[in-house]
Amino acid sequence: MDIEYLPSYEMAWGTLGTIRPFLNFHAKRDALNIQAALEQKDVLTLIKILTNRSNAQRQIIAQTFKTITEKELSSGLKKALSGELENLLLALLMTPLQFEAYRLRQSMEGIGTDEEGLLEILCTRSPKVLANITSTYKEQYNKDLETDLKGETSGDFAKLVLALLKKKKVLGMVQRDTEALSEAINQAKADPGPWITILTTRDSEHLNKVFVNLESEKQETVDEAIEKAFSGDVRLGLKTLGKTLELRCVQSPNLYLAQRLETMKSATVQGVMVSHSEEDLLCVRVTYLRQTGTSLYTALQGAFPSPGWPFGKFCAELEYTHFSRHHYTTVCTHPPDVMHI
Repeated sequence: MDIEYLPSYEMAWGTLGTIRPFLNFHAKRDALNIQAALEQKDVLTLIKILTNRSNAQRQIIAQTFKTITEKELSSGLKKALSGELENLLLALLMTPLQFEAYRLRQSMEGIGTDEEGLLEILCTRSPKVLANITSTYKEQYNKDLETDLKGETSGDFAKLVLALLKKKKVLGMVQRDTEALSEAINQAKADPGPWITILTTRDSEHLNKVFVNLESEKQETVDEAIEKAFSGDVRLGLKTLGKTLELRCVQSPNLYLAQRLETMKSATVQGVMVSHSEEDLLCVRVTYLRQTGTSLYTALQGAFPSPGWPFGKFCAELEYTHFSRHHYTTVCTHPPDVMHI
């Protein structure tokens, strides 16, 4: 479910996010309370304020803090905090586009490339959002995202990644596309080219018809066909893309994100929760419960039990919602069309 990155004031109330604009918002009061909390290293106050304000409100708080103290709020957090708590609260201070650009950058830094981290963003974001992320990446790092992706990937996987970055929808004929996908995997060495082109340029309704035909012809699921025909990163990429295209049921992206959370890797959990906290995290939570039989809150408490770990308190704040559990379960199962922007 890709909601275009509108300002949080406009976005959160019309979506299935867990963080919404704080009604009794007072930027100066929050900035002063944060200033005092930083001086006292009062972690709970910092978490309480920053996880209960929308992203747009946090931007105003940061600017107000700078006006009052003549210092950047991010610098204050870095000085007072450390480790995962510091990383989480700094992430909350970024705009949505800045955070996605940061996540892409982190996926390419260090030894090796985090292919799954790249795919999560490139597969789940719309062409418009990806174009905005690309511009933000350039502003933040003075680097070209496409060039960096080319440098960090190779072969067929590089072709897939770049096609995802520049994906656009074009009309295609169902029978022609079915034959192209079938022929590509019937060769002695499967050709990922047609799969990359078709999966990154066709809409979900068209692909549903193509995949129904293909599955009928091959007598196996598309996921099984990809598993047999391809290998390595390109197989990972095509399977991930299939999970995020909202094929056959509207919950596919939520299921994919729930599965990402199941890893309980700190960077992955932080990335998904911050990125989707004002979009569709309610649906991801419902899907996680259905998939595992355990609430996301309980799973996180078990995975990160240390009192010094911020996710316990962070998830407690995220548990608050204006929907009853029955209400958001129903809405997540049958989301209104307006969600699919």
